[in-house]
Amino acid sequence: MNVQPSYTLASPPQTSRLLRGWAQLSRGTFASATFLIDVATIIATSFLTGVAYFLVVYGDLGDLSYVKVGALAACIFSFLNMFSGEYRLPNFYAFRPHARRTIQLWNVTLICLLMLGFLARISLDYSRGWIVLFYFTTLTALIVLRFVIVRVTALARAAGLISAQRICLIGTGAHIGAFIQHYEPWALGLNIVGCRFLTPVAAMASAETRRAVLDRDLAEAVASVRTLEPDAIYLLLPWSATEIINRCAETFLALPVELHLGPEQILHKFDEVELAKVGPLASLQLTRLPLSRAEILQKRCFDLLFAALALLAMTPLLIAVALLIKFDSPGPIFFVQRRYGFNQQPFRIIKFRTMRALDDGAFVRQTTRDDPRLTRVGRWLRRWNIDEVPQLFNVLTGDMSLVGPRPHALSHDHDYERRISLYARRHNVKPGITGWAQINGYRGEIDTDEKIRKRVEHDLFYIDNWSLWLDLKIIARTVLSPTAYENAY
Repeated sequence: MNVQPSYTLASPPQTSRLLRGWAQLSRGTFASATFLIDVATIIATSFLTGVAYFLVVYGDLGDLSYVKVGALAACIFSFLNMFSGEYRLPNFYAFRPHARRTIQLWNVTLICLLMLGFLARISLDYSRGWIVLFYFTTLTALIVLRFVIVRVTALARAAGLISAQRICLIGTGAHIGAFIQHYEPWALGLNIVGCRFLTPVAAMASAETRRAVLDRDLAEAVASVRTLEPDAIYLLLPWSATEIINRCAETFLALPVELHLGPEQILHKFDEVELAKVGPLASLQLTRLPLSRAEILQKRCFDLLFAALALLAMTPLLIAVALLIKFDSPGPIFFVQRRYGFNQQPFRIIKFRTMRALDDGAFVRQTTRDDPRLTRVGRWLRRWNIDEVPQLFNVLTGDMSLVGPRPHALSHDHDYERRISLYARRHNVKPGITGWAQINGYRGEIDTDEKIRKRVEHDLFYIDNWSLWLDLKIIARTVLSPTAYENAY
């Protein structure tokens, strides 16, 4: 068994005691420094916004009591970050997810401040105008600060000044190679200081031979680990090799390092694997709910409020369109068709009738450009997406959401599910009137596998990256972006 230079990313000078001590110190001081920077930033913004507000509105500095609010907010926000683990170095490797969590924690901080002010009966002592100014100014400062820290962290990692952890990889060649290729540990701040391959043994070898080879490999690995002094050992072995894993665990428990059982190769397919514990029961959670209960509540409240207001505002339009349809061609005003909703439960979608045909059977012919079945009014309604407006009623009844994967006719759903992998995941959330795929131009006739594949990719991106802000962005682009009207026929 040999140390493989091709997988050893730390040169010998980098493994010196001085730099190992610096790496540990940098990780410890990083969290403390970020904590103190947050505290200083919030107190500073409370002072600056307070001075500016009172000078402009009242012409004096006030009693500076707003600094006390800033200090309290700093304590709440910083301790929330600390207890949720936000100051850990790996959290600063990507800006967007960390910024999203920062916004959430700052909102919680504001709620806590308002509750404390109410309970202490001092909320009336502070200007509401200053509180709003303080909230938005501090939020902006924190987001900018997070962006700067993420960029500085990236530069420091590239220069080798900080690393999340120094690790040693031990296992089979195939598993180590797949681990490095898939995860690129250096991009996560993991500094690979050594890599040891277990010697392959013929399947026909006796148990004594296999044990002797393993014992020799582990003895060499222990000596190597004692020299390299990594923070952690990653065992990269098939999980079915329980005997080898147990023997490795027994051996490396004698070393002052963390011991990790690396991921099985099947886990490469999942991005959000977590260790879940219910009492003494531990399990690997491969996927989470598409939306948490809190997110479902947020989305439903937003849907109800927006749909109700939109229907009230569009009542004259609904009446006018209904009259145009009635006078333009014989038939009903609305077209009702069965579609699959959340968890593949069928419901009846409501649209303004735009065609002379009312297909809803085992075969539904797709609408094509210049389709002869379109009515004169229907062609115009489709061009400007007005035929979709009655689906606001589907939103109010809970069958649909404002934003989500667009539902297809049942016959099309059955066909696409056979042709496209993971197509059924679209039903893990409620279907929407508009969606991420639609505003990116993926709508209209589906006559190739590539078109439906791209639509599914965009729908799954929306499910995996949902936020209320994303919904607002999609709604705005549905109305304002020319791309949202492409292929509308």
